Amino acid sequence: MTERLYYKYSDYLKERYGEKVYKLPINLDLTCPNRDGTAGYGGCIFCSDVGTGFESLSNQLSVKEQLDQNKDYIAQKYHAHKFIAYFQNYTNTYMPLARFKQVMYEAVGEDIVEIAVSTRPDCIQDDYLQILADLKQKHGIHITVELGLQTVNYHTLDKIERGHSLAEFIDGVLRIKRYGFQVCTHMILNLPWDEDRDILEGAKILAALDVDQIKLHSLYIARHTPMAKQYLNGDITIISKEAYIKRVVLFLEHTQQQVAIQRLVSRAPEEETLFCNWQTSWWKIRDAIEEHMMENGHYQGRQCGFKNGATLTSKFSC
Repeated sequence: MTERLYYKYSDYLKERYGEKVYKLPINLDLTCPNRDGTAGYGGCIFCSDVGTGFESLSNQLSVKEQLDQNKDYIAQKYHAHKFIAYFQNYTNTYMPLARFKQVMYEAVGEDIVEIAVSTRPDCIQDDYLQILADLKQKHGIHITVELGLQTVNYHTLDKIERGHSLAEFIDGVLRIKRYGFQVCTHMILNLPWDEDRDILEGAKILAALDVDQIKLHSLYIARHTPMAKQYLNGDITIISKEAYIKRVVLFLEHTQQQVAIQRLVSRAPEEETLFCNWQTSWWKIRDAIEEHMMENGHYQGRQCGFKNGATLTSKFSC
């Protein structure tokens, strides 16, 4: 049997929906509990004022207006017929319950096959999940909740001023899973304080929790952030491109084969960053990762055999 290198998100979507499906980003007028003083001030030290919404439409447009504008562009360019309404920027459960219900239902449409909600592990609550469950039951739409974890090293979580620990992430995943939703986790594989052991442990924890999808990020240094000051002052160093490639491979080898991989490398506009992807196009790094895996016999899940009492199996199996 020939193993695939990794389970690409595009392949997962085709298998689930029978054709290509495209994400339509939605940018709400929101903030984050790590910005307004609830969990911290100023946000994570790597996060810019616009969050991750570099390419998002204005948050003054309604949900429907954003969906329609993005849909018109993507449908014409890619001849797409099915879409995912992706609540992307900031913390999309950090709002009053009534407003959350309103915006989620505004995203429903006959060509919207899924709603993806990006949020923080410390902003997962049963009341909000129940709204999504009711929406799913009423409209037959799939639900994915995307959680930014970034690292399992709680020392690093403190250094990046994340405002939550690993425990909140575990609690969030377990709650989401009880409702039968898909869970996607975001991980940064080259944070300055993490080592290869942290990357390995991160992959294993996500496997133990049966996370469904993973989005891997290469750290970029956004301008006008606390991390930008650290970078300019020489207080932090970033591993080499070659070391990053090896970390991605290490992570994938300890990731279950059925987990869909949304991304291997970050993307950010050059004018908004001091450092991004070693001044290399993101797709060249992706290609280098795939080439390294092919040449060395690596593939997703090759070393993910630690679950279900693996020590007993290795000792006493026939």
